[in-house]
Amino acid sequence: MAAVVNPTPFFSLVSAILILSNLCLNEAQTTSFTVELIHRDSPKSPFYNPMETTYGRVTNAVRRSFSRVRRFKPTSRLVEGAKSGITVGSGEYLMNISIGTPAFEIVAVADTGSDLVWTQCKPCSKCFKQEAPIFDPGQSSTYKPISCDASQCQSFTQTRCSTNNTCQYSVLYADNTYSIGDVAVDTITLASTTGSPVSFPNTAIGCGHDNYQDTDGKNSGVIGLGGDEFSLISQMGSSIAGKFSYCLLPITETTKSSEMNFGSSALVSGPGVVSTPLIKLASLPSFYYLHLEAVSVGTKRINYADVSLGKPDTKGNIIIDSGTTLTLLPSGIHSKLESAVASQINATRVHVPEITSLCYDAKTEFAVPDITMHFAGADVKLQRSNTFISVSDNVTCLAIVSYGDLSVYGNVAQANFLVGYDTEKKTVSFKPTDCSKN
Repeated sequence: MAAVVNPTPFFSLVSAILILSNLCLNEAQTTSFTVELIHRDSPKSPFYNPMETTYGRVTNAVRRSFSRVRRFKPTSRLVEGAKSGITVGSGEYLMNISIGTPAFEIVAVADTGSDLVWTQCKPCSKCFKQEAPIFDPGQSSTYKPISCDASQCQSFTQTRCSTNNTCQYSVLYADNTYSIGDVAVDTITLASTTGSPVSFPNTAIGCGHDNYQDTDGKNSGVIGLGGDEFSLISQMGSSIAGKFSYCLLPITETTKSSEMNFGSSALVSGPGVVSTPLIKLASLPSFYYLHLEAVSVGTKRINYADVSLGKPDTKGNIIIDSGTTLTLLPSGIHSKLESAVASQINATRVHVPEITSLCYDAKTEFAVPDITMHFAGADVKLQRSNTFISVSDNVTCLAIVSYGDLSVYGNVAQANFLVGYDTEKKTVSFKPTDCSKN
């Protein structure tokens, strides 16, 4: 007579394995969390100057825009030591992250237009003055230098091989800031505002032993959040389902922090959402491009192609960048936009050197026309706070300027919108939102 086997323990074991597998798979597929984005003028920022007025901060942010945009010129891209990237002190937002095991906290510029995550490291052959302690890779049990033949070394264009077969990087920025050091992998940890800290092991970083920065050392490096494969966003990859979003407070609101979301927390949905294709250009893979079809001032529509100075209307004609304060448009479209705005404002124009070309005496309230950005498939209607900024008690200026042939969608225009990037579906979404209530 055949033995009778009770199937219950077997099926219970299989069920338990399947449940645990699904939990692990789900956890591996998506991580959802939110972090603080600290404006450089916030009291939480090491750059905070309590003696500076609100208008002084706005004026300085405008000036930083012009310093920063030099990096968007194709001729400035980094190739074996050529200048590129942000002016390191010009980033408008900072993030707190930790590197290594045990976790070592650094404050660095969060930049959606560059890729490498780097910080100053011991031992320093040359380091700029830094107020915070410098990261010592020898104290991290998870720090591992990358060899020259590793894929991470070969995929990053700004590398060379050292005499001991370790991968070395070299980045040089527009303000002559530079960092040279070892490419390594280590654990990156982000402090979530919605739960426990979130760690990403084996993340490629730059450990800078030879660095120069012509500032007072308030920050420790750069957190690259751009579109190329070395950025923190790209390295998070499937763990955040390729999604991140942010909700930026208006430029004058510095007492609270903005937020950046990852994974399912970054989903932008509900009434009022519009989406447009996210475009990557092979020649400039770090930057996130959109396609701007036109700009409307009231009922007057100005088509981008009509004023493109004979250039073909190629897809991907404007960079969306959280680190640039102003919105920049090519001179052809900007002159028509400025003329249309001026024709619809009944106020006294004033001249403000080094700010923008369209400013008004604001001692008396005046109405401004609606401005709508017509991206491909997405019309984004801007509020007054997205288009005009006050630079003194009595003067307000248009926050859209001309700078050669560059097009950059800056952070004043993005304030009080939930802006979501889906790098897998290749879309950027906008939803009008009161970011102070997040």
